[in-house]
Amino acid sequence: MIDLINSSLLALKKKNIPNPELDLRILLRSASLSKKEIILSNFDIRDLNVNYFEKILKKRLEFKPISKIINRKSFWKDDFYVNSDVLDPRPETELIVEEALNNFKLKEKKLKILDIGTGSGCLAISLAKEFINSEVTAIDISQKALNVAKKNISNNNLFNRINLKLSDFKDINDKFDIVVSNPPYLSEKEYQNLKQGVKKYEPKIALLGGKDGLKFYRKLAKDVGMLMKYNSIFICEIGYNQLVPCQNIFKNKNLVLKKISKDIQKIDRTLTFLKI
Repeated sequence: MIDLINSSLLALKKKNIPNPELDLRILLRSASLSKKEIILSNFDIRDLNVNYFEKILKKRLEFKPISKIINRKSFWKDDFYVNSDVLDPRPETELIVEEALNNFKLKEKKLKILDIGTGSGCLAISLAKEFINSEVTAIDISQKALNVAKKNISNNNLFNRINLKLSDFKDINDKFDIVVSNPPYLSEKEYQNLKQGVKKYEPKIALLGGKDGLKFYRKLAKDVGMLMKYNSIFICEIGYNQLVPCQNIFKNKNLVLKKISKDIQKIDRTLTFLKI
């Protein structure tokens, strides 16, 4: 068994895969027949489905992300089902949930929330669970993404509070207290320079934001205000070095930039706008 562990670890390292030991543990856990803790130094081969382990190890060596292999990614307080039809939830996107909570201290308040480009549904579900009396509308233009969101909503028993729609936000005829979005924001150049595993296993539609990466911010700036009640907020994620362009795009749009939030790497990551 030690030979299998060592050879697998060496294979991951040869491919320059980040955190090979952690990945190996996750793969072993996924293929384990036991619930015992994974200890690499004395893992018992009798606890392993070897054929399945070798199959998923091969996928990782082909740069398929761990999350797409085990179909699970953590976000905020839960694990979510993911596949190649949706973008993996990122830790920096949790800032959107944090800012919603910062702006609405009373979690029991009845709020109407709109999630534009819901993908896996991680934002819509996390907000619905934080704001326990909220009514959430989650939209996407990808039916495949909505199928994933539907599975996650079902797993969290939230069908009575989250309404899924195959729709562009311009076709929504309602007004909300909170509007959130993590739009595609990579430029064509940034998209071409992505790691192989991201380009191959995550949907281009959820990543590419036009030639300069700002296509969807222009659309949001033009129309999102019509979906907002007075004193409501709009929170969106932005990409690296997009603060100034986005400030200019949203200027004179009846929205006040209330807060700029930085991620753990001190990169400007979310913008919170207030409609007055």
